[in-house]
Amino acid sequence: MPELPEVETVRRGLQPVMEGAKIVVAEARRPDLRFPFQPDFVARLQGQIVTGLGRRAKYLMADLASGDVLLMHLGMSGSFRVIKSDNEAAPGEFHYPKGKDSAHDHVLFRMSSGADIIFNDPRRFGYMKVIARNALEDEPLLRDLGPEPLGNEFDAAMLAHSCEGKTTSLKAALLDQRVVAGLGNIYVCEALHRSHLSPRRIAATLSTRKGEPTDHAKRLVGAIHTVLNDAIKAGGSSLRDHRQTSGELGYFQHSFKVYDREGEKCTTPRCGGTVKRFNQNGRSTFWCPKCQK
Repeated sequence: MPELPEVETVRRGLQPVMEGAKIVVAEARRPDLRFPFQPDFVARLQGQIVTGLGRRAKYLMADLASGDVLLMHLGMSGSFRVIKSDNEAAPGEFHYPKGKDSAHDHVLFRMSSGADIIFNDPRRFGYMKVIARNALEDEPLLRDLGPEPLGNEFDAAMLAHSCEGKTTSLKAALLDQRVVAGLGNIYVCEALHRSHLSPRRIAATLSTRKGEPTDHAKRLVGAIHTVLNDAIKAGGSSLRDHRQTSGELGYFQHSFKVYDREGEKCTTPRCGGTVKRFNQNGRSTFWCPKCQK
C-alpha cells in the first residue's frame, strides 16, 4: 500500500497539469473501483476548475470551484500517468513504458492544460469520491485521522499525549491512523530504527508520568520527519506497484536501513548487529535487536 511519501510524490507530479485547470472531460470507464462510483460522479467533475491539489494522510484531495472536493486513494496498485494531447510527455519525462496495460485505465480526466490524466488500477483497491467541502469533517473516511506527521502541530508533545497510557507496542501505535496519519509499515520500521527504539517497546513509554514527552518521543519525531522528507525527495519507494506520475520508479528503497534487509548487517555505526524480521500484528517487522531498545 503506498504510504505518505508515495502519495505526496504523486501529488507533486499532478499539480502542474491539474491545479488551476478545468476538467474538460471526465470519464469513469467502469461502474466501480473498490467502491461504486456515485451516480453523479462525472457530472460533479466535468467542467469544474481544480483550484487546489492537496493531500491528507494517504488521500489526494482536489478542491473544485463548485465547493466540492474530489477525494482519491491509490489503493494497492493504483497509479496516475500524465499524457499531453499531442502525445508528448508532459511535464518533463511524464510517460509510462509501453508495457503498461491500458485495460486497467479506469478513470480519465482531460484537462484544459492540454493533459490527459489517467488512473490505472489493476487490482481495483483504489477509490474516488466527490464530497462537499463543508461536509469533510463528517466524512467517515477522514474524520478519525490523526495529525499529519509533517505538519506543524505534530511534535513530541502531541505524540506523547496520543500514546499516554497505551499498552500496545510502539509500532502498533504508529500504524494507528488516529495517532498519526499517513504512516505505514515501511516508514514506521525505518523511523524506529533511526531513533534506536524497539518496535516491541510499549507506546506509553513515550510519555512521562506527568504526561510530558520523553527523550524517546523527541528522537522518534525527529526520525519520522527525516525519513519522510528523505523518501519524498527520492520519489518514494518502488515496491511492487508504486510509480511516480512520470512512470519512473521511486528510489528510497535503496536507502532502507532495515526494511526488507533481513540477515544483513545493521548500518548503525559501531553496532555490529544483524537485521532481523518477525511478524507483528500481521505485518513483517524489520529491526536490529542490538541497537533498538
